[in-house]
Amino acid sequence: MSIQIDDISLSLPSFFNQSKHSQIAVLVDENTRAHCYPKIKSLLPEHQLIEVASGEINKNLQTCEHIWKELTRHQFDRKALLVNLGGGVIGDMGGFCAVAYKRGIDFINIPTTLLAAVDANIGGKLGIDFHGFKNHLGFFQDPLRVFIDPIFLETLPERELRSGFAEVVKHGLIADADYFEKVSSKGLKQENWNAVIAHSIHIKDAVVKEDPKERGLRKILNFGHTIGHAIESYYLHTENRLLHGEAIAIGMICESYLSGKLLGLSDSAVKTISQTLKGIYPELRIEKRHFTSIIELMYHDKKNINNFLNHSLLYEIGRAGYDIAVDEKDVMDSLFYYSKT
Repeated sequence: MSIQIDDISLSLPSFFNQSKHSQIAVLVDENTRAHCYPKIKSLLPEHQLIEVASGEINKNLQTCEHIWKELTRHQFDRKALLVNLGGGVIGDMGGFCAVAYKRGIDFINIPTTLLAAVDANIGGKLGIDFHGFKNHLGFFQDPLRVFIDPIFLETLPERELRSGFAEVVKHGLIADADYFEKVSSKGLKQENWNAVIAHSIHIKDAVVKEDPKERGLRKILNFGHTIGHAIESYYLHTENRLLHGEAIAIGMICESYLSGKLLGLSDSAVKTISQTLKGIYPELRIEKRHFTSIIELMYHDKKNINNFLNHSLLYEIGRAGYDIAVDEKDVMDSLFYYSKT
């Protein structure tokens, strides 16, 4: 996979000047069609536009069927190209549809959110949700190219920028203590988003190259996600619906607590992580009566083996472990910790 962090007005035409694809489709949602598509429309060869409704709630087979119908209606063949213009949902779902359509067509990603640029579009994981279970169906497949231009961050509401920043913080926590300290001290007021994006990609890409199919080391990238994904799924159909990074921030606080209890992460580190994240992300009131339902969702996490709740946790800030079995009581305690701090 080739990743380009550059002025898209230069990098995209250069790509298409060498492209020999038979047809091109651009996948957007209503937000990226309004705010991002106009920035690249003139840079693209002749193409079809496919629009879907935004949000995790629409990352499902029904939306995929719409995408496949449009590709079929326009008689796209196996030499076609799908351009995914959007955030993590568009990248996940567009890639999934591309890999399945006629046993696979090429796709490229143009991430328009911080979350997609530093995490969701990097590493070749593609997935859709199924019956309330997050990323339950999916593939491993790299895009042909990822084009990153921080100009798209200017189109984001602050809440979306904050959501993506959770993955930036996570990269520091699992692999680079100095990076964690640097990015957390500035929060969303980073002086150079290009440098932040490049460093986060470097961290994730190094892990993925060593373990592309998530047999071992790559699991450290799931820090905060075992509990975070369950919380995200639980509140998906409620008025308290969370963005991905908001849920992962809660998951990282809970799993920092577990790291202290099970791996000896220092009390000061647990406190630093909790205070950092609570200073950036609004607090969600998770009622005790919801804890059991959230834990039940965790049993569908793909990292579980033999019905153990497997987690990726921290030994220290900057060093993570994986496949750590956690019992329900400890998870319950971590949710209490989040609610009380």
